[in-house]
Amino acid sequence: MKTTDLVSSAFANTFRSKTRTILTVLAIFVGAFTLTITNGLGTGINRFIDDTVASIGASNVLTVSKSSAAGAASTGPQKYDPDAIATAPTDPGRPGAVNQVSALTDEDITAIADIPGVEEVTPVRSVTIDYVQYGDGQRYVATAGGLITGQTPQLSAGAAPDDDASAREVALPASLVEPLGFADDADAVGKTVTIAVTDPVRTQHLVEATVTGVTEEAFASTVALTNNTALQDALFDAQNTGVPADQLDRYASASAQVSPAATPEQIDEVTAALEDAGYTGRTVADQLGTFKAVIDGIVLVLNAFAVIALLAASFGIVNTLLMSVQERTREIGLMKAMGMGSGRIFSLFSLEAVVLGLLGSVVGAVVAIGVGTAVSAQLTETLFSDLPGLQLIAFDPASIVVTSLAIMGIAFLAGSLPAARAARADPVESLRYE
Repeated sequence: MKTTDLVSSAFANTFRSKTRTILTVLAIFVGAFTLTITNGLGTGINRFIDDTVASIGASNVLTVSKSSAAGAASTGPQKYDPDAIATAPTDPGRPGAVNQVSALTDEDITAIADIPGVEEVTPVRSVTIDYVQYGDGQRYVATAGGLITGQTPQLSAGAAPDDDASAREVALPASLVEPLGFADDADAVGKTVTIAVTDPVRTQHLVEATVTGVTEEAFASTVALTNNTALQDALFDAQNTGVPADQLDRYASASAQVSPAATPEQIDEVTAALEDAGYTGRTVADQLGTFKAVIDGIVLVLNAFAVIALLAASFGIVNTLLMSVQERTREIGLMKAMGMGSGRIFSLFSLEAVVLGLLGSVVGAVVAIGVGTAVSAQLTETLFSDLPGLQLIAFDPASIVVTSLAIMGIAFLAGSLPAARAARADPVESLRYE
């Protein structure tokens, strides 16, 4: 019997007992459906995280700081550190929460730049703004931050501020567009807004900037302005009016850029060198690594339940093929009497098991894609409408193919016992079977 004849016979024999076959395929379908959905869930969330990481900063840029003796956020008494500089509280909702780091100076910036692997260092000039306003409209509280090297903000309209431009440019968050008085995101592009900052002697300064784009809401603050260097420097200078020049070189952190072609191992080496020099360096991926680990853990647990369902289905395959072997005992004896070898007999019944696995995995994957796409679209419009760009369940063709092959492999292993029993059958005894 040729290989093509074996395959066609396997498909035909699979549907000899339609009810038994359908029940077995349904058992495999449950596992295939669950595996496809859970893998799609992991793919969708991780893809959204990767896009968000790209919008916050490049993977080859490390945020470098110098830890203070006071340590991490605490509500207890802390020793005074004259070199400490305050940053945003790690727990702003908890009264008394304090977060400080030792300030970086120009000497530190030079030291960081001398570390092997670091190509460029840019000190982060922190600015605390009072409000942002359009024309004579309402004033709204916002935060401000400069562009990080390699950052690609997710935009709903316009373009990102040009960091090399001498003009002051800003990208507004989508949440502030309508409150400030713009008709929509596109209407805000090209307009001029006023940003207010206060210096140490309580004198308020107004700085104007041109809106180049509108950023979508993601993991970042929903009221964060994205400034180019020209605007950030103007705000910093206004905020520090009257401050002695020797007190201006104090930064909470700096951005250290390594080669875009650097491997994760090379970035780890730079991080270790920074640590040896008394600094802490973290990429955006490091900061979101714990979140991704939790998502991967949840997907792994859900996949474990799907595998359990497949193992239960494998017993159904064993039962189905054992009954098929028993019902076709005389047929097996006749095939052997006509010269069909034990290897061909084994292959025939193994192929029938693989066909069951193929049917269950294909049906499960198709239904999972349909259901997952519909559910994801519905959730995007309702529950996750504040997270534009999120496709909760996304399907990777390669992952679906691997899942299907794995299910067919499980089916093959489950069918090996009945197939071996059929291959060992004695042709004389089989022909006598009633």
